[in-house]
Amino acid sequence: MRTQTSASPTSSGTASSTESAIELSDVDFGYTSSPVVEEISLRIDPGEYVAVVGPNGSGKSTLMQLMLGLLRPDEGVARLFGESAHQFDDGERIGYVAQHASASKEMPITVREVVKMGRFPHVGFGRLSSEDWDIVDRALDTVGMAAFSNRRVTQLSGGQRQRAFIARALASEADLLVLDEPTVGVDMESVEAFYNLLGSLNSDGITVLLIEHDLGAVTEHTDRVICLNREIYFDGSANEFVESDALARAFGTTADLLGGSR
Repeated sequence: MRTQTSASPTSSGTASSTESAIELSDVDFGYTSSPVVEEISLRIDPGEYVAVVGPNGSGKSTLMQLMLGLLRPDEGVARLFGESAHQFDDGERIGYVAQHASASKEMPITVREVVKMGRFPHVGFGRLSSEDWDIVDRALDTVGMAAFSNRRVTQLSGGQRQRAFIARALASEADLLVLDEPTVGVDMESVEAFYNLLGSLNSDGITVLLIEHDLGAVTEHTDRVICLNREIYFDGSANEFVESDALARAFGTTADLLGGSR
């Protein structure tokens, strides 16, 4: 378990004086008359390392889209860095690695070209300066992919592709890194190294938010767990989550946390 150095969750009602990275207040959303998430209130402060867990169909990906302003709440308010999430347009502050980023394995482009895309929020589609290319190369170094910079994405493993997309987020100089099921398609051997990378980035000050199916990895590596099944069943430290009954109530089972659900 990592030592928690970030701000404590504020779901208990203790407000922080700093600007939140993400804040939801009494948020409801549904695609039809049936709600997908209900009465969601939470705050994620800069520097936190947070995992959202829950059974399939619990609303995890919907919640993340609400957080990022990709969906607009039916009721309540969602904010990104203090602004209405659906109106937020400071794209370089957010690095998003989607659940099916591995689908890009069919793209006939190199790793360096993928990471180059992270500079587009800053320079548009114009010519990158030498400083921009330095940022791209530093991002590749940070995730350990410099040696693969000229390799096509089609030739990478699942774990290497995820590192390439994280490097793209780093090249954008994002304050918030959001990952949706990042270890799907990643070989077991690479999962530990992947989480070590996320921990290092978080220690450098990047806020990390991920949806994860691997409960063992979540409890070992993240600081805060939000357990969701349409509503929030738990929001607190990973240690407290292990000791709570939230898993059984949300999942309807007593899953093996240490073994995870890999």
